[in-house]
Amino acid sequence: MDALILDASVLIGLLDTADAHHDRSIDDVEAADREGRQLLLPASSYSETLVAFARAGRLHDARQAVAAIGIAVVPLTETIAEQAAELRARHERLRLPDAIVLATARERGGELLSYNRRLSRLADLDTAQAWLDGLPSELM
Repeated sequence: MDALILDASVLIGLLDTADAHHDRSIDDVEAADREGRQLLLPASSYSETLVAFARAGRLHDARQAVAAIGIAVVPLTETIAEQAAELRARHERLRLPDAIVLATARERGGELLSYNRRLSRLADLDTAQAWLDGLPSELM
């Protein structure tokens, strides 16, 4: 079963009961758990999520919640950083944190779960392009 790569919008929804995506994120993560999917979170998204908790002096609480849910934080590797740079170079309006999320999904071979519509569309386009790139040239 493919891993599910979460972006910050999903984790914020999970941890913040007042977030507009709270119920949806719980449903999505519970469904992934029932399917036996590994939950992965790029380190950049983890950091992005923790900012509000750090401001509130609740960093420890957020860390414990992420661990209890069973989310593994994926470190930023050289390969992911290079792929993110390539994505950012190709898509002028793509922010670097979002490029890192897409590159992590690509590198780990997982499906991206994001409540950011633009990022989700780019992930779909990136998946389609990767599929096309893998086709033999005689089929193109």
